[in-house]
Amino acid sequence: MIYECLNPGWNDWPTVFPRLQANLLEGAAAAEARYVSFENTWMYGRIHGRPLTEDLPHAPEGPNAAARAHMAEALLEAHRAGRVRATMGRASELFGPAVFGSLMGERVFPPALAGKPATVAGDPDTPHTYTYVPDLGRFLVTLGEREEALGRAWHLPSPQTVTTREFLEMVFADAGTRPRIRRLPKFAVTTIGLLNPRLRGAAEVVYQYEEPFIVDHSRFQQVFGGEATPLRDAIRATVAWFREHGSPSHRRRPSQEADRTSEGS
Repeated sequence: MIYECLNPGWNDWPTVFPRLQANLLEGAAAAEARYVSFENTWMYGRIHGRPLTEDLPHAPEGPNAAARAHMAEALLEAHRAGRVRATMGRASELFGPAVFGSLMGERVFPPALAGKPATVAGDPDTPHTYTYVPDLGRFLVTLGEREEALGRAWHLPSPQTVTTREFLEMVFADAGTRPRIRRLPKFAVTTIGLLNPRLRGAAEVVYQYEEPFIVDHSRFQQVFGGEATPLRDAIRATVAWFREHGSPSHRRRPSQEADRTSEGS
């Protein structure tokens, strides 16, 4: 069994990511191993507030989303050709213990615990599905174990969808601080992406945060069952983890912080 959960830097997706998957597919084919790929939802493009279902066509916007679409199509083609036995599990923006790089990671939980503003992109008053990372492992295992999972993509169950503002209010409530939100307008995210290639991927998908973005996982539940961790429980566990462990920036040595600053992070 091979689980593909790779994630190179955003600026490397168009050139590095497809090659990584191609190499893994070769290994899986040689070993006759079943292949389970963990994917995001970028390949769908703009869905104009409609719920995301697995049968939506791929309409990616930007090079990173196009790379994701290409990889998904290449994996399904490898399955149809009989090279591997493959399936894909997809999820929305991630959060949870030890999740730093997500938009609901280091820029939200540590600031909330410190009583500082959480930084978000887009409109915080639109519904957005967020996926709890500890749930993903068991759902991906399900896909790897079940024959009926093969040859298609599945949306992995997420906690109930709320607005980003409601999500953040729960974070601040568990942190014991007053809710403070700093909203980055679209032009600011785009500008940051132009200046910092490592954040360019986020600029591609700001539209996901400007309109309702609701991931429908009903097909997974109808076939396999399984419930995501309730949102309040997931947020409470994540706040507790960050309260105990902090974030990488809090633990850097002065020389590391200087290196990070020089990189324009």
